[in-house]
Amino acid sequence: MARERRKQKRARVPGRRPRAVALQAKPSPGKKSEGRASRSAARRDAILAAALEEFSVGGFAATRLDDVAKRAGIAKGTIYLYFSDKETLFQELLHSMFAPLVGAIGKIPFDDLPARELAERMMALFVREVLGTRRKDVIRLIIAEGPRFPKLAEFHYREVMGRVFPVLKSFLTRAAERGEVDPRLAQFPQLLVAPGIVAIVWKALFERLAPLDVEAMMRVHLDLLFGPRKAQ
Repeated sequence: MARERRKQKRARVPGRRPRAVALQAKPSPGKKSEGRASRSAARRDAILAAALEEFSVGGFAATRLDDVAKRAGIAKGTIYLYFSDKETLFQELLHSMFAPLVGAIGKIPFDDLPARELAERMMALFVREVLGTRRKDVIRLIIAEGPRFPKLAEFHYREVMGRVFPVLKSFLTRAAERGEVDPRLAQFPQLLVAPGIVAIVWKALFERLAPLDVEAMMRVHLDLLFGPRKAQ
């Protein structure tokens, strides 16, 4: 009874506010799932970025997953949650870097513009999106290590070359039918992209000795294939 009276007395004290009970809103399952997915994607991106650095510096053969994990700031075992082995990691790196470029080439309006103008657009795309990015380092790596690791070269061919060259061949075939290029060029679309490979190799080996003006070289190359550009 005394305890009840004390409770009632405290309840009647003027000015005293009832004690607030802090309630924490629990995050919904959907938000938790989104947060986990975001952290997982960020960790995957960090692994790929670290792999690019390690592969570029040491090559495919010398790169260890331990080094990739250290650079990414994660435990080595975490890599295996995303990639089963080093080859799979490299393949996913290649896919993530080149799939957007292959998609961009596929969106070029080949039927709507003269062949010379289309070729100039493709050359500009190459300079901007390959020579101007880390994609050139991946191509150098494939050139250097493809003979030792043919599966890497085969994967690059399937993911990139095998998709791009049919597009180029079709483009050159139509240009030949319109009388814009020598019909023989359609048989060898590799000739169209040859200056790009020369630029990648030259800049890796000889740029400090003899700088190469890639864009000027490509303009001369297009003059040889399509004839000098007509004045507007």
